[in-house]
Amino acid sequence: MSNIVEIRNLEVTFATDGGDVKAVDDVSLSLAPGEVLAIVGESGSGKSVTAKSVLGLLPETAVSRGAIVLNGKEVIGMSGKRLRELRGVDVAMVFQEPSTALNPVFTVGWQIAEGLRAHGNVSKREARTKAIEILRKVGIPEPESRVDYYPHQFSGGQKQRVVIAMALVLEPELIVADEPTTALDVTVQAEILDLLRRCRDEFGAAIILITHNMGIVADLSDRVAVMYQGKLVEEAPAQQLFDSAKHPYTQKLLAAVPRIGSGASRAAARVSDRAAAGGEKDVEPVVIADNLEIEFPGRFGRAPFRAVDRVSFTISPGEVLGLVGESGSGKTTIGRAIGGLNKITGGSLSVLGHEMLGFKERQFRPLRSDIGFVFQDPASSFNPLLTIAQCVAEPLIVHGKAEDPNDARGRVDELLEAVQLPKAFGDRFPHELSGGQRQRASLARSLALRPRLLIADEPTSALDVSVQAKVLELFADLQRDLGFAALFISHDLAVVDMLSDRIAVLYKGQLVEEGVGSEVLGNPQHPYTQRLLASLPVPDPREQTERREALRALTDVDY
Repeated sequence: MSNIVEIRNLEVTFATDGGDVKAVDDVSLSLAPGEVLAIVGESGSGKSVTAKSVLGLLPETAVSRGAIVLNGKEVIGMSGKRLRELRGVDVAMVFQEPSTALNPVFTVGWQIAEGLRAHGNVSKREARTKAIEILRKVGIPEPESRVDYYPHQFSGGQKQRVVIAMALVLEPELIVADEPTTALDVTVQAEILDLLRRCRDEFGAAIILITHNMGIVADLSDRVAVMYQGKLVEEAPAQQLFDSAKHPYTQKLLAAVPRIGSGASRAAARVSDRAAAGGEKDVEPVVIADNLEIEFPGRFGRAPFRAVDRVSFTISPGEVLGLVGESGSGKTTIGRAIGGLNKITGGSLSVLGHEMLGFKERQFRPLRSDIGFVFQDPASSFNPLLTIAQCVAEPLIVHGKAEDPNDARGRVDELLEAVQLPKAFGDRFPHELSGGQRQRASLARSLALRPRLLIADEPTSALDVSVQAKVLELFADLQRDLGFAALFISHDLAVVDMLSDRIAVLYKGQLVEEGVGSEVLGNPQHPYTQRLLASLPVPDPREQTERREALRALTDVDY
């Protein structure tokens, strides 16, 4: 059986103002029909460049050498016209961010049909029928009506299904999936992985999977290729690689994966520290939510939408509460309400002793300096026109702690060093830092005013596993040293377990389970928590197969 694609001695060099940069260095790979090859490595390792080379999607500044043979056709040096004929028919791509891959001004049906019409003489009616059929196959409900929906009318997971439908509509023999589940909840992620598995089994497609999530690699891949600084450092069948990784970098990647139960020693240490300090029985919590309700008004005469429904919890000084749940569960809404960015409509929410029901901004403003925020995407939360030092100094200037960035530079340098960034990085602009470095700078900015309460909203979801491990370790060290309370919002249970003293699980706006990590994750009582736990892929192919079967048994449970 001949291979779908053969990559031989591939080299890719980018021309930059600072000289040529070699992104891929002498990489050779092959892929058989119906096989799933995972290419893993941190940002800058060359994995995405390698995959995009197969489709001829590299920019004009890239120079490629070597050979890429796809279905007997040499891709390197192929004309633009021939490449367009190749894409969609022989090979298709599923991009990381479906919102940017879909055109917001056209219906999804039109966008799926566009590929059909571009590669053949297909009537509008035939294209529409085919679009409905492929939407049904990828699990979009009511495809006959939803074929006329626009991208913004779909959830994140559904948009990713639409992107996969666009890739499958011409039945290509190879699908390149570049981080297809990075920003998705674990339950939606499990559904997308199951869909990709069906693409292999039912459509016979081979898949190149680009990811930094080793749990996903264990769940889906047949073989794994590990890249580091543009080179292929290890390649092996999935089970063999997870059982006995040979290269030190591969071993480091696997060791950096957060695992359920990793927070047990931390929680025990925190309990011991509090007992030694005499306990905190008489200390007032920094956050008290009592039957908290948050509603958003309906539009065009529709009933209001209740995003948070009678939720009660507390956060004590120095405590980290992990808040987990899928998109739409209300966790970010609660975080924003604590920061005074969302108004509450019922119940009670006390933040640092201030009641938030009917609060006046003038009265709450003095407390804002006691609350820090770490956002999910630091690239969009930083002003691209300001240097990192100016961004970190901004809270100090706004709250009158410094007159200008120069006056605050000493404090900024201290903060950058505290988050393990050289102080010289303060003179760089946000785009000149990597994702992990930007998140460290975001953490420095949130700590500028020495807050008593920190709200961290999905701060590591888009980071490579090795970078994520460093940021989480840094967060834990700073929290222990500075003693701030924290609300840590995430959909990754292993990450939350690593950092949190207690875990609260939200489902459709309601708090369904709460307790220490060993209770909530070790012996979950609510079916939704059980499903969340079963949806989390683990870096072990054997165990992941068992978990997948357990998840199927929980999928149809009515909560």
